[in-house]
Amino acid sequence: MNLRTPPSLPQPLIGVTGQYRYGHEVGRLPAFVGQEPIEVFLSPYIRSVAGAGGTPVLLTREADPVAVVDRLDALVLAGGEDVDPGRYGGIPTEFATVMDPGRDAFEIGLFEAALVKGIPVLGICRGCQLINVARGGTLVPHLSASDGQSHSFYGYPGNHRPQMVNVTEDSELSRVLGARISVNSYHHQAVLTPGEGVVVSARALDGVVEGIEMPDADVVAVQWHPEMFGGDPLFDWLVERAVDRTRGTDLSEHSLHAAG
Repeated sequence: MNLRTPPSLPQPLIGVTGQYRYGHEVGRLPAFVGQEPIEVFLSPYIRSVAGAGGTPVLLTREADPVAVVDRLDALVLAGGEDVDPGRYGGIPTEFATVMDPGRDAFEIGLFEAALVKGIPVLGICRGCQLINVARGGTLVPHLSASDGQSHSFYGYPGNHRPQMVNVTEDSELSRVLGARISVNSYHHQAVLTPGEGVVVSARALDGVVEGIEMPDADVVAVQWHPEMFGGDPLFDWLVERAVDRTRGTDLSEHSLHAAG
């Protein structure tokens, strides 16, 4: 499935989230910006959206989430830091990465607005966990190597696929990717209890949740990083659903004008 936007329609606007870093972390910047926050957007997400036929829109958290989503046709919730465990009744562990409550609040606002508007959403790694938490679900705070559940293959390149994943039959994810796939793996947390309206649609061979979706909404989320593969079908799915929704909206508006 590799759809390009029909020439009769404008390319759908696909929002992509980023993360804060500071000047001294980024390097090669003037000293006076060393302590200033910098919003970072990783190129693989941007290339994947553009390659699938969408127009990437980089979402700064200085904007109002509802106003932003009102202009978008789809949303990518990208990877990054751990979600604040206070949002799902957990406690920080010694393995927690740096958390960013401001990012959590902004992205949950984006996601909730996307649900209200009905635009498709693709969650990736942290984005998968955030979607579940936003719906009232919980997370495994740390997948321990001592328990044989380490999913943190950080030393490997993005196109390395050490993890086998079984996809639930008749799920949206199976329609996009098939029944069994191999993926990269860079996460130390995972979905534990699915939130309201969320179902598990993929698991690793050890039972760890690797994919979720919302059957009553265009929401699909995975723990791996499909943006690292180049031309991944999940981005084609996102753009296709955005185009379908835009086409349907255009047809509905045309029908209303014709009836009037």
